[in-house]
Amino acid sequence: MKKILMVCLGNICRSPAAEGFFQSFIDNENLALQVDSAATSNYHIGEQPDKRMQKSMRARGIDISHLRGRQVTKEDFEQFDFVYAMDRSNFHNLKALAERDAPGYEHKVELFLQTLHSQNSDEPLEVPDPYFGGPEGFERCVDLIERGAKALIKQQGES
Repeated sequence: MKKILMVCLGNICRSPAAEGFFQSFIDNENLALQVDSAATSNYHIGEQPDKRMQKSMRARGIDISHLRGRQVTKEDFEQFDFVYAMDRSNFHNLKALAERDAPGYEHKVELFLQTLHSQNSDEPLEVPDPYFGGPEGFERCVDLIERGAKALIKQQGES
């Protein structure tokens, strides 16, 4: 069973949404995958996902209220097959963490939208952080995460 970790800065917006979509696909399609999410920072450890993200995800039939923020650990690099960063900043932070704390596992870190962007170069490479924006930013973010998750699920099924 492949294990996938979604990572953003605080683990209260983008990465829990990605985890929610992946878990929904795993449950609905009975996929041999396991998913979790984490943060590169320690800002929101133990907190629920942002209420605005919960609302956006509930509108798509996915409840992420049970998730809690946590920070990436050395063990995550060892235990997960793929570590997906939501943006370049977190990508570089994850690479540096892996090099320092879990040498030999840097290759597991990828941009979450890389597969989607490879399929359609009009798609962005980064999921923008909606935290400081309004509801429309969360909606755009969730739409993008859903497309990215579908592309990765399809890729996992092909490998």
